[in-house]
Amino acid sequence: MTLLPLLKGRSARAWAGFAAAGLALFAVAPLALSDFRLGLLAKYLCTAMVAVGICLAWGRGGLLTLGQGVFFGLGGYAMAMHLKIADAGPGNLPDFMQLYGTATELPWWWRPFENPLFALAATVLLPMAVAAILGSFIFRRRVKGAYFAILSQALAAAFAIWLIGQQATTGGTNGLTDIQGFFGYDLNDPVNQRMVYFIIAAALLLLIALARQLIHSRYGELLVAVRDSEERVRFLGYNPANVKLVAYVVAAGMAGLAGALFVPAVGIISPAMIGIVPSIEFVIGAAVGGRASLVGAVLGAVGVAWAKTALSEEFPAAWTYFQGLLFIVALAFLPGGLVSLVGIVRRRRSSRATGDAAGDGTGEKTPALPLGEAA
Repeated sequence: MTLLPLLKGRSARAWAGFAAAGLALFAVAPLALSDFRLGLLAKYLCTAMVAVGICLAWGRGGLLTLGQGVFFGLGGYAMAMHLKIADAGPGNLPDFMQLYGTATELPWWWRPFENPLFALAATVLLPMAVAAILGSFIFRRRVKGAYFAILSQALAAAFAIWLIGQQATTGGTNGLTDIQGFFGYDLNDPVNQRMVYFIIAAALLLLIALARQLIHSRYGELLVAVRDSEERVRFLGYNPANVKLVAYVVAAGMAGLAGALFVPAVGIISPAMIGIVPSIEFVIGAAVGGRASLVGAVLGAVGVAWAKTALSEEFPAAWTYFQGLLFIVALAFLPGGLVSLVGIVRRRRSSRATGDAAGDGTGEKTPALPLGEAA
């Protein structure tokens, strides 16, 4: 009975938060920002979608995923491959294949992406399938902690290197560029660019809702239990590997969807956007905002992405040092991220109120009388 008011209060705050976010994303931002700035915001929201998955896997499950760039890239390339085929027209090869390749027809593994439904499904299911295969090997062998982080980072490096080496079929270092259309809509039209922004904003809110549902479900409690005491969970009859695998796969699907929507927002996908450095940047954004909080992770990802754009223009050579310093400072002094400042302020106010209640109402505690003088 005592939990009911708490659940109702939590639900009310969640609905209020979603309403405020929807108002800001769908009403305030389009009216206040120019088309260029709105396009940048769409790009930032894509990084926030990755941060939602990191919040679930790392913030709740303790899985430091330094390879989210792989899943972001898989979703991005799946979307870009279909859009390049569509831009080329029926029977034609994408422009970069005509420039760098010697083939007269599409490679066999490109052909399924001619189908828009297959391409859309692949943007999410392909990263999830790869994560399921890798996670099964990793978690069942009880690889965790720093070893898991290193393996995930090595995967990101290997994937980027492979893409660079396949210039005739993946565009190599340049990637897939100059994407003009999005399922029949011209991306050079500002109206269509705004449509892409609205799709990204709606997808972000849906992912936040999904992650929140998982976090506050029985599975979310089990995920935290695995993070805090894996052996105890195993003794209770659960398989910790399966619990961690679900979080890893869901986070991969979120990153894949983010990569897919990043392509029409920016018009390009390349190995430089999915390697080690971008993977670390995803983690930095979530850590700075607050990896255990959905709101903190999202705002942190958007803030770090904005800072990268703003500061890299002024300090192009030194921005990476600022970024690293920001990450170190956040972990050293605010392990819970910037969002934890709210809790710190509340605790200090509560302690002051407790002190006032124990005092004489003036904010100072009444000094204790020596023994024997209390009367």
